[in-house]
Amino acid sequence: MKCKKIALIGSNGMLAYSLRRTSPPEVELTLFDLPEFDMANKAQVLSQLSALNPDFVINCAAMTNVDSCESQPEQSFLVNGTAPGYLAEVTRQLGAILVHISTDFVFSGDKTTPYVELDKTEPLSVYGQSKLAGEQAILHSGLDKYYIVRTSWLYGSAGSNFVETVIRLAVEREELGIVSDQIGTPTSATDLVAVIWTLLGKNQEQNTPAPFGIYHYSNDGICSWYEFACAIVKLMRQAEIPLKLKELKPIKTAEYPLPANRPAYSVMSKEKIISATDMQIPHWQESLKQYMISRLKG
Repeated sequence: MKCKKIALIGSNGMLAYSLRRTSPPEVELTLFDLPEFDMANKAQVLSQLSALNPDFVINCAAMTNVDSCESQPEQSFLVNGTAPGYLAEVTRQLGAILVHISTDFVFSGDKTTPYVELDKTEPLSVYGQSKLAGEQAILHSGLDKYYIVRTSWLYGSAGSNFVETVIRLAVEREELGIVSDQIGTPTSATDLVAVIWTLLGKNQEQNTPAPFGIYHYSNDGICSWYEFACAIVKLMRQAEIPLKLKELKPIKTAEYPLPANRPAYSVMSKEKIISATDMQIPHWQESLKQYMISRLKG
């Protein structure tokens, strides 16, 4: 990439942490997050981003606790639904490019084949509905230079996620029950940020720019949450981490009721983003292995 100014929204979050660690040397990264920056405050968004006048705005901020969103619908729709429209508005005014992270939860999970970008969206939860509202706010903003990247089952350093939860519980508990009838694909934050940098880098290439629009990205492969947990525990045992866990058992969604409904199947097709970036997508098991190796090294 040529020397570019980038506004990173939600800079203290898990995905932003990976973006900060991998930022190309020619990029000038400016960090925005609470409490100094509230993206749900339209006047603040317009004034602070206009003062920076960035070339790119990357939005990693969101309310991502799926169950908490059920009890805080107004706040969820403000942060996940309305605020991305404010970012899109100022991005359009500045002639910049917006990258916005969305989710597989915009789908109902009724399919049995991977979801493509043009498939019908029908979210089951407040979280999914609010994230879809954010996508629509961008689409209706008049901004035509945007990348909306839907991802799934994201994990990484410096944040709460399924991998870190399983690691902690496997050390603390003798038995764990993990849902086996929800199917999807894990996503390493390290791999997702590589795609984001590639999209932006491609945009700077006159001959092969990545077309603007909505994209799907997760790692390759398919698994259940139970299979994901089994892989995590297997790697922990191979690393000779002392575990208290004796039994990891599969359970049905109905056996572990939660406030928010989840899609039973949320595998997404990556054909569009492969075509746009020419990238090879690592299998989720390989990316998980690399994450665990890196984590153990500290």
